[in-house]
Amino acid sequence: MIAQLSAADLAGRLTPAEAADALAGVLRAGLDPEGCPQRCAVPVAAGELLLMPAAAGAYAGVKIAGVAPGNAALGLPRITGSYLLLDGPTLRPLALLDGAALTALRTPAVSALALRYLTPRDRPLTLVLFGAGPQAYGHLEALSAERELANVLVVARAPDRAERLAAHARALGLAARTGTPEDVSGADVVLCCTTARTPLFDGRLVRPGATVVAVGSHEPDARETDTALVRRSAVYVESRAAALREAGDLLIPEAEGAIGPGHIAGTLADLVAGRHPAPGREIAPRLFKSVGMAWEDLAVAVALFRTVGTAEAT
Repeated sequence: MIAQLSAADLAGRLTPAEAADALAGVLRAGLDPEGCPQRCAVPVAAGELLLMPAAAGAYAGVKIAGVAPGNAALGLPRITGSYLLLDGPTLRPLALLDGAALTALRTPAVSALALRYLTPRDRPLTLVLFGAGPQAYGHLEALSAERELANVLVVARAPDRAERLAAHARALGLAARTGTPEDVSGADVVLCCTTARTPLFDGRLVRPGATVVAVGSHEPDARETDTALVRRSAVYVESRAAALREAGDLLIPEAEGAIGPGHIAGTLADLVAGRHPAPGREIAPRLFKSVGMAWEDLAVAVALFRTVGTAEAT
């Protein structure tokens, strides 16, 4: 009988930093995201079904996820689904994990890993956070664990939700308030955790040395950042191949003739390995564009499974 791990079972088993360590570990072990299987996306009446398989080392797995934009009006999660973890050599099922809870941990962990290499360590940081949903909360926790934050400014379409997240940040001991898109001009880090399909702010306002992380979309016609920011930034991605298939933040500027495929400065694996480090602060902003990849789900699912213990997993 395989382990059944609900969202409640997974809560608190890994910190975002530990999940980021798991991601870094598989990259250091030699996994090449460029060769990982593509995400399969199927449009359905309620939204989109996603199939994300991966295999690495002693494990394999597949996430079946649903993205249902209308769920918010019903008080239900926008992202649903399950993750089936398999033994690598035999493909024997080992565990079934709540897919939404896995995604809610994995995505901030990816961002936290990138920010380890792209943000300064010599001073407290000012964070501008776009969004007020689960990913925004997760990213706030992940970044506050990685870096000391001097200020947090929350920008969201719904002012009441923005204030709730700012109040949550204050409860964590952070100086926080709601803000506006223009606040990116004073930010050290800008986190974009939204469902927006058009740019959230004027990229010309972002100062050199600041880091922007955009995680909200994996569709070629959707983006959270504008062409002005992409053109002037050192761009990092999880995988060049995945980004050039799915990242509207890059594909739209490329279609406009503003950048070419060679505009990508490096990947997450490059950062972890010390290849293609971020440019000096005075030169350019840094943009990390994440689309979410199956190898990341597998790495974090394995780390979670290992916390369960042999007795509970059998």
